[in-house]
Amino acid sequence: MNSTIESNPLLDRLPKHLKQFIKPQDYSDYTPINQAVWRYVMRKNVDYLSKVAHSSYLEGLKKTGIEIDNIPSMYGMNRILTEIGWTAVAVDGFIPPNAFMEFQAYNVLVIASDIRQLEHIEYTPAPDIIHEGAGHAPIIANPEYAEYLRRFGEIGCKAISSHQDYQMYEAIRLLSILKEAEDTSQADIDAAEKAVEDLQNNMGELSEMAQIRNLHWWTVEYGLIGTIDNPKIYGAGLLSSIGESAWCMTDNVKKIPYDISAANQSFDITKLQPQLYVTPDFAYLSLVLEEFANKMALRTGGLSGINKLIHSNALGTIELSTGIQISGVFTNVIEEEGKPVYIQTTGKTALSYREKELVGHGTIKHAEGFGSPIGKLKGINLAIEDMSPRDLSAYSITESKTVTLEFEGDITVKGEIITGSRNLHGEIILISLKNCTVTHGETILFQPEWGIYDMAVGKKVISAFSGPADVNSFDLISHIPTSKTIKAKHTAERDDLEVLYQTIRNIRETKDTEASLAPIFDKLHTNHPNDWLLSVEIAELLKDRNEPQLLQEIMVYLDQLKVKRPEVAHLIAGGLDLIFDKEKA
Repeated sequence: MNSTIESNPLLDRLPKHLKQFIKPQDYSDYTPINQAVWRYVMRKNVDYLSKVAHSSYLEGLKKTGIEIDNIPSMYGMNRILTEIGWTAVAVDGFIPPNAFMEFQAYNVLVIASDIRQLEHIEYTPAPDIIHEGAGHAPIIANPEYAEYLRRFGEIGCKAISSHQDYQMYEAIRLLSILKEAEDTSQADIDAAEKAVEDLQNNMGELSEMAQIRNLHWWTVEYGLIGTIDNPKIYGAGLLSSIGESAWCMTDNVKKIPYDISAANQSFDITKLQPQLYVTPDFAYLSLVLEEFANKMALRTGGLSGINKLIHSNALGTIELSTGIQISGVFTNVIEEEGKPVYIQTTGKTALSYREKELVGHGTIKHAEGFGSPIGKLKGINLAIEDMSPRDLSAYSITESKTVTLEFEGDITVKGEIITGSRNLHGEIILISLKNCTVTHGETILFQPEWGIYDMAVGKKVISAFSGPADVNSFDLISHIPTSKTIKAKHTAERDDLEVLYQTIRNIRETKDTEASLAPIFDKLHTNHPNDWLLSVEIAELLKDRNEPQLLQEIMVYLDQLKVKRPEVAHLIAGGLDLIFDKEKA
């Protein structure tokens, strides 16, 4: 597998700012040990999850072409995923939440293509191909769940973040990388955990993004489905964890009926979950999502929506009642009686209608910011957008007329009208004036020497959301994470062990019953006395061979290894359970 990215129609339609996160899946990076880790987890999962996972899981494994014995090639997966309207891309670990959800809105499954180390075979806080490929991919073969995932992405990517959210993303990304990397000092892990804990304790009021990430965690990642007394697993975090998928089914984990309150339940990625939410069916997930969306600024707009954007200190958009959309970094709002009467952005701003930039109103025209009154004219019940041509003429709101427009909230716009733009319904959405002065009481908001004043028209803010209205208005290809995934080190000892794993893999795949396994085992226990998984794989090959003495020798060795390394004793036992009858194991 080379290191190029194989495209398809679903990927071709992605905007450039999402493509910046995509990296090639270089299949040659996967080592024989990586393949053995995948195979062990998948064999354990399929054996156990067939009893406790939602029925869509096993069906989805077949539909998505995910094999038990081999790490999936994303390009092979995509040839099957496209049949159900989805595709997958490789990324480097955690990506920003807005981007992650926007990929989902485009029916694109984001897969961290690295794989956990053997030392973290049960669970890793870092996203990896086991979590994404074996967890997320099978369930999206269920059409109802796939639509929930797409809709979640569509709504979630519009959620407004706070500055603390981005700090939290960077802190969690770093912690997940450090915990997965080998040879990380405990001091570095402790420092990273403390940074995450400090941020969690000082997040203040949860932003929309923080809340919707909670909903994502308790459904897409760690969701249960069915009844409280008999739940089944569908969350990818559980489907990909051989440890937590068993733990979650015990009485140690509290089961709670899923509802919108989960939006306020935070989580810790480094620990087993103390409680999980159970949805009765996939349709109910969509009902709760819509309930949450109805509370978002995306649908409520208003003064609170503008204030959320100001607090985020990030690129966002407001939409007025005429449909005109203003995208930029919002820095100020003048209010009166709980309503916004004037909004201001700082820096590059673009005006759009129906997610398409208005001609001549991009960031070049509005490079220094934008300001506009919102609301009705003082003493007039009829808003400008609702005026007929006769009304507009009566109030001198026509081309070449010098007008003084006094808005509610003590905002005054005085200047000569040059032109206006209308929407599809014939409503005026933008008025341009020259020789214009805009004031709020005694405060000057715009003056003639600044050039043409473009005034957005709208009696209220009906929506506020993260990101630009038209993704082509801004250069969004700017994300550079402060941390990079740490690859496993190459050492002579590690390379020697990889060769042994590859040898056993070749013997199994070619069904070679003549090759001697004794020399391999001798090298293994002599040179790599802490490794356990390859001994299990050798025992698997010996099960059908008539070599009872060597098999007995390996079983004794594994029993000794259980005592020597009690932390992996249950993993050894679990592997043997897959090979032999439990009585024999």
